[in-house]
Amino acid sequence: MKKFINIISVCILTLMFYSCSAQNTTDSQTLNSFVTSEEFTFHAERANPMNYDVINTLNSIPNNPSTRILQLDAGSYTIELRKGKMEVVLPYFGRAFNSTYGRDNSYRFTSKDYTVTKSQSKKGNWVFKIKPNDVNNVSDINIEVYKNGKAFTSIRSNDRQPITYDGYISKNEEIKEKKID
Repeated sequence: MKKFINIISVCILTLMFYSCSAQNTTDSQTLNSFVTSEEFTFHAERANPMNYDVINTLNSIPNNPSTRILQLDAGSYTIELRKGKMEVVLPYFGRAFNSTYGRDNSYRFTSKDYTVTKSQSKKGNWVFKIKPNDVNNVSDINIEVYKNGKAFTSIRSNDRQPITYDGYISKNEEIKEKKID
């Protein structure tokens, strides 16, 4: 009887792990089309601040789990890459070295002059190194796209500590143009 319970437990755990690993994945053909066209949207699900002052403040909040990861609103924070245009809307948690009094502390900008360097890692993940030339405070953005569609993004600035984000990539939404009669 004990052996039977152990076998059933192992089967149930295997099925649970298999079902958890299959969630939120993108098929390889769709992922390859995003990567080759260099047109996709990164959706940030979690922010990982690097500043320990922010982490210590988060840990001091009552009933807050003691992690350094912040859950973000689904679909609200993105990096959208299109031909000739990149739109970034991401929150920032950390230390800024220049005063931001009276302006928003987050990353919110549109770049029309940027360079993209695409490479593939040893594990088969795609790495995009983006350097915006027309934005003063952001030196580079790195997006690593995994085989299942998940992505890891890091932003390095000239006037702030670095920050990283976890999320996934998807197809860009279609832009509807207004018709004038």
